[in-house]
Amino acid sequence: MATARATAALAATSLAERPEHPVVGRAVSHESAELHVTGAALYTDDLLPRMPGALHAWPLQSPHAHARISALRTEAALAVPGVVRVLTAADVPGVNDAGVRQDEPLFPAEAAFHGHAVCWVLGESLEAARLGAAAVEVDYEPLPSVLTLAEAIAAEQFQGAQPIVTRGDAAAGLARAAHRCSGEFEFGGQEHFTLETHAAIAQVDEAGQVLVHSSTQHPSETQEIVAHVLGLRSHEVTVQCLRMGGGFGGKEWQPHGLAAVAALGAVLTGRPVRMRLNRTQDITMTGKRHPFHASWEVGFDEDGRLQGLRATLTSDGGWCLDLSEPVLQRALCHVDNAYFIPDVELRGRIARTNKTSQTAFRGFGGPQGMLVMEDILGRCAPLLGIDPTELRRRNLYAPGQRTPYGQLVRHAERLPAVIDEVAARADLDARRADIAGFNATHPHRKRGIALTPVKFGISFNHTAFNQAGALVHVYKDGSVLINHGGTEMGQGLHTKMRQVAATALGVPLGLVRLAPTRTDKVPNTSATAASTGADLNGGAVKDACEQIRARLAVVAAERLEVGADAVRFSGGSVTAAGGEGEAAGTTLAWQEVVQAAYLQRVQLSAAGYYRTEGLHWDPVRMQGDPFKYFAYGAAVSEVEVDGFTGASTFLRTDIVHDVGDSLSPLVDLGQIEGGFVQGAGWLTLEELRWDTSDGEGRGRLLTQAASTYKLPSFSELPRELHVHLLERAAEDGAVYGSKAVGEPPLMLAFSIREALRQAVAAFGPAGHAVELASPATPEAVFWAVEAARQASGS
Repeated sequence: MATARATAALAATSLAERPEHPVVGRAVSHESAELHVTGAALYTDDLLPRMPGALHAWPLQSPHAHARISALRTEAALAVPGVVRVLTAADVPGVNDAGVRQDEPLFPAEAAFHGHAVCWVLGESLEAARLGAAAVEVDYEPLPSVLTLAEAIAAEQFQGAQPIVTRGDAAAGLARAAHRCSGEFEFGGQEHFTLETHAAIAQVDEAGQVLVHSSTQHPSETQEIVAHVLGLRSHEVTVQCLRMGGGFGGKEWQPHGLAAVAALGAVLTGRPVRMRLNRTQDITMTGKRHPFHASWEVGFDEDGRLQGLRATLTSDGGWCLDLSEPVLQRALCHVDNAYFIPDVELRGRIARTNKTSQTAFRGFGGPQGMLVMEDILGRCAPLLGIDPTELRRRNLYAPGQRTPYGQLVRHAERLPAVIDEVAARADLDARRADIAGFNATHPHRKRGIALTPVKFGISFNHTAFNQAGALVHVYKDGSVLINHGGTEMGQGLHTKMRQVAATALGVPLGLVRLAPTRTDKVPNTSATAASTGADLNGGAVKDACEQIRARLAVVAAERLEVGADAVRFSGGSVTAAGGEGEAAGTTLAWQEVVQAAYLQRVQLSAAGYYRTEGLHWDPVRMQGDPFKYFAYGAAVSEVEVDGFTGASTFLRTDIVHDVGDSLSPLVDLGQIEGGFVQGAGWLTLEELRWDTSDGEGRGRLLTQAASTYKLPSFSELPRELHVHLLERAAEDGAVYGSKAVGEPPLMLAFSIREALRQAVAAFGPAGHAVELASPATPEAVFWAVEAARQASGS
């Protein structure tokens, strides 16, 4: 009984508490960094040479934005040398659906967007499959199509739920406001453009078990979809994700149907089937960040404090729901960003258009909701005669205040703290004076500087997803192998999990190895998304390690002649805290204790589990506490705009960001820098364009390659980029006091957009409200400059 009590006590270590000399918190390189830079890292498609006899899959894509498929003839394709089979709806033994809502047919009877795959051809070579697809004969009956948000809103063509977030009386708040403004704002989506496109390889063993290697952020859901397409149960399908060459949310939902195509082909032919989209297919077939339209009315008091807000947000969901409903929910929950709004009414709806099904993208709707508020403040500040940074300061959340959906904003004092610190580090006041002097002497070039904050909620909106599992093995030689349900897409999750395990067990990092993510090792996992990868899986890994450590403590205690609660594990050594007599100064080697435990038949493996506590959410009322905590940050950016071309130069950005007590500072630094640049790309460069004409190409994505879709590169980086992690910011209730870092930094890029607004405003008269399109491409900036000049009469 005493041993059981000691074991339970040791296993109940606080989630946030760090031991002495932890491995977490050290700046270590990415666990696969050497493999990445040498080209030795294996991705899904790199496994193909290990599977002799594999077939290649190629899609036949619709040339229409919307058309009924009245006939599909495959005979000519089967006559092409090397073609083995054409997969159609008739071949599906289970459910012909790539999702869970029965609105996403894997083999459609109606093409819903230009590029929609209507069937797949399997060939001995990729070229044979391509030629076979070209030989398939399809009869299409073109149908009316809706492509833009304006068209969908006019036609009232919506899908899914239309949630509402309310607090107080928005009408009353607007009525008492001394200043009222209204407007509309439409902004674009974003292509994930992961270096590794969507890929899957499926094979079937002698017992009929299906193994799918997939580039997926959600192996368990890929497993579920593959199983229901094949008419199997989940235990008959195993999904493995070795690593991804980028995900950014694009591989949370959309890999499932593609993996199912490969699995279906493998089951029907008995041979491995490889599916890898080329770049054009990847861009034209898969979803993007949701574009949004917002109409709003806002009220301020005499001092510029928000009184009321009424807004309607309409997202472009594409042809089916995908993840559009939770994306919209998160958007509505983030319209407030860092600001308290007493009376608010936010309505959301999802347009159905004949475009790719828009999906998760880093931030998952949060950036879109926050952009609406930042655009409102940026447009209204000159009308109120208040400096934009001061307007933002006046409206920051204060301790004790709640969000419109009812959640207390914990650590609200960090908002002014990060703003004050970044302003000081950026020398904001002095640089403002310098910029004013520059603008006064440069009629055709203007500079602008802006500071914007970030408040981003961390957890899945769907409460059930906030759980994770892990499986940890300690071998007789003292080496450690960990499995967890999270996937690695370059963000460094596996690096952090190794550090968590090494810290929890008190062993050197070199003793810990991580195995690929597999559904037969850790089941029923959630997607690696919503910035929860380290929180959830770290909690599960820590739990498993602490179970093992507690058992080993009992073994060590016998040798050290102390109580198990006095045993300490650190750096590969086992000692007694406060030991007396023979125990004083006695050190046992980790391997020695492990060997002794094995000989005593003590279990050296454990399944860990973690669930985020304190969450509750009513998606109908849109009220509750959906987030474990909020991540905070702020950025100051300075830009220069050429008045003749609209071209802009990013001069400098300073960032202060709250990652709690960092698990891995080098990894977090990379995530902040990468997220910021990706946000800058969305807001200033990356423009998706579809053919909206009434010609034969209607619905075709025009920006379907790197030559036409502008991605940020080294030349678009700020000339100076300074990032600082907020100090003394440990988060209670999160693994080793850390905070999520995947998504929140993307919104720091709002500072660049607002700096562009300030630079454009310098071309016009005082008090001119700049309306700036998004993305703020050079063309968009040029027209905004022209409007500013016209306002000044020049």
